[in-house]
Amino acid sequence: MRALLMIVMCSAALAAQQTAAPLVTPQDLTSGLKDPSRWLTYSGDYSGHRHSPLTQLTPENVNQLVAQWTFQTGTLGSFQTTPLVADGVLYVTGFNNNAWAIDARSGRTIWRYRRDLPEDWRGCCGAVNRGFGALGDRLFMTTIDAHLVALDMRTGGVLYDVPLADYKLGYSATVAPLVVKDKVIVGIAGAEYGIRGFIDAYDAQTGKRAWRFYTVAGPGDPGARSWPQGDAYLRGGGSIWVTGTYDPQQNLIFFGTGNPGPDYYSNVREGDNLYTASLVAIDADTGERRWHYQFTPHDVHDWDSAHVPVQANLKIGGRPRKVIMVANRNGFFYTLDRETGKLLVAKPFIDGSNWAKEIGPDGRPIVLDNVGTPDKCLPDNHGGTNFQPPTFAPEVGLFFVTAHETCATWLGVKPTEPIAMGVRVPSGGRSLVEGHDQFSVLRAIDPITGQRRWEHKYRAYPSSVSLDLTGGVMSTASGLVFTGDNEGYFHAFEAESGKELWKFQTGAPVWGSAAVTYMLDGRQWVVTTAGLTFTAFALPVAPR
Repeated sequence: MRALLMIVMCSAALAAQQTAAPLVTPQDLTSGLKDPSRWLTYSGDYSGHRHSPLTQLTPENVNQLVAQWTFQTGTLGSFQTTPLVADGVLYVTGFNNNAWAIDARSGRTIWRYRRDLPEDWRGCCGAVNRGFGALGDRLFMTTIDAHLVALDMRTGGVLYDVPLADYKLGYSATVAPLVVKDKVIVGIAGAEYGIRGFIDAYDAQTGKRAWRFYTVAGPGDPGARSWPQGDAYLRGGGSIWVTGTYDPQQNLIFFGTGNPGPDYYSNVREGDNLYTASLVAIDADTGERRWHYQFTPHDVHDWDSAHVPVQANLKIGGRPRKVIMVANRNGFFYTLDRETGKLLVAKPFIDGSNWAKEIGPDGRPIVLDNVGTPDKCLPDNHGGTNFQPPTFAPEVGLFFVTAHETCATWLGVKPTEPIAMGVRVPSGGRSLVEGHDQFSVLRAIDPITGQRRWEHKYRAYPSSVSLDLTGGVMSTASGLVFTGDNEGYFHAFEAESGKELWKFQTGAPVWGSAAVTYMLDGRQWVVTTAGLTFTAFALPVAPR
């Protein structure tokens, strides 16, 4: 009888534990990483810093990190996701509309979700996903076939599933949702298939759409004059690949937008092609545009602005400024006033910057060459950097980004008519120049001046190999910077000096995503993706 009572009591306790799902409030999201046991948004907080206040790991002891567990997905494709962490559980998304809840102590699977892909789905750039959003006891996920799904955080059960757009017309979605107040904010992709991009807000409780902002200006919008007359804007591109950030004081969300379409052959879209290859500031309640800044007017290289816009408060020119920082795919680092969009700083952060002489006083690039030559080549289609997240460490005042040094020439080819939605639009592209090594490099940039402070160069590849992306970056208040590379190494650097302090061979490339860190059971954990796996690290437990 006593044993039966014990079983019943244990079962009731387990049921209560399972019922008490971790609640995420709007205030939790605004507070960001003030509770370092959690990581509740794509960048850790609304600012986009991807910078943890944790200090247990230091430059003095980080070389003692030990792998604690590895989680293997058992699926094809790569991880480009950022896990959310709440109350000892990691919530992660993966390739082909998969998602998991994972025990943060052991890597054990708690539940798994899978949404089957339609057999006739087609899309660009892999069936990847970049993560969940969270609010209350719900998780929010976009799907590669252009849906928004709400899941029960406790079980992985589907609470609602709403279409964003028709995948048969080329629409897809990979972005991790940005949750603001009671809204789930997402963006659409598919510019390679002749779509018109947009950013949407949905009611977190019901899944009903609250507003839509088109990233390609149409009739009635002041930006419409930047497109030719006719219906070219309906196929103008402007994908959203990467999660934006939010300024609660201004109630503004910031998103970087993708390339115009067709990508490389631009004669059919004369003009600046607003609001592609831009940063847009949008009212979080209404979806109205407050301001925009276009990094690459009339882009012809697929140099979209698929970047996390990082906020900070800096003193520039002797006065405090609320700024937003972007290391852009066109090879220039920008610091903008986030209240007005005014350009404050613009400097190249790559060496192979033969595309533009500089960014002029009017904020527009002074373009030298859109084609390139073997002697004065341009960056390839990945640009000076890509979607891998950067980090900003306020203690040292540095912005850290993974940069690419490549050498290419360009050719635009007129696509076969008609250019229609849902049909891939080939329009030329780049050719790598023989004899030029290409490499990735971690760079530390002073956002007040745009000057580089230090760099760490990864192994070079010959021009016969297309340089893949390397990892994003995460930093901590103790002066550490974590990132990964194509060789499969996960690194820790000293933020101030760039000194390499530790590295670990994960066995697969760290590709496009960045690490997270959290406190659990009195220990600081660091988790990174690599290939098809997650690996968790912590300091060894001291013997008792």
